[in-house]
Amino acid sequence: MTTADHPGKAIVLFSGGLDSVTVLAMAQAQGYQCHAMSFDYGQRHSAELDAARRLARQAGVEHKVVRLDLDGIGGSALTDAALAVPEQAQEGIPITYVPARNTVFLALALGWAEVVGAQQIFIGVNAVDYSGYPDCRPEFVSAFEQLANLATRAGVQGQRFHIQAPLQHMSKADIIQAGLKLGVDYSQTVSCYQATAQGLACGDCDSCRLRAAGFAGAGLADPTRYR
Repeated sequence: MTTADHPGKAIVLFSGGLDSVTVLAMAQAQGYQCHAMSFDYGQRHSAELDAARRLARQAGVEHKVVRLDLDGIGGSALTDAALAVPEQAQEGIPITYVPARNTVFLALALGWAEVVGAQQIFIGVNAVDYSGYPDCRPEFVSAFEQLANLATRAGVQGQRFHIQAPLQHMSKADIIQAGLKLGVDYSQTVSCYQATAQGLACGDCDSCRLRAAGFAGAGLADPTRYR
């Protein structure tokens, strides 16, 4: 039951990276009973998933890992080994964009939300310091929330779903500072697109550059473990 003191359950999309770990900490700080959902979708490495499992245990939340075959579709340097991860900034939508990834992730989170009785779904998308992905924009989040309430039994019966994107209008530096206040240990997170099996970052990909710039902008030492 949702009350002012007990806001109820929430599904948190949880990759094990900097943003999603911050979002989980925010949701827990608001009092939500969180269920973390990660995806083994054919990405280049498992280090991020290993971090997600470890951090979910530390946070004391139920954690579900769903296997998807997005590598079978291809079209992204994150799922197709034949495509190189760029190590310089690109104009437009980069080759690391995974077609329909956040749409698919949110759809599965929505299904789990119906099963466990959660009305809140948290996602760590950002429209300030990000890579230009179309499924990170506020318009996408708003549109998916409308879909969620049209396409589900819970939605049509009046139990409205809300897609929470608390990082949406924050800079990477602001995200890091907010997470540190909530006790997030960023040295345990993995954000690199081509991390080693041990979780060591390349330092050159778009994700690594944004992360490093965030710590520099926050005036903090970068705790990322590099190769």
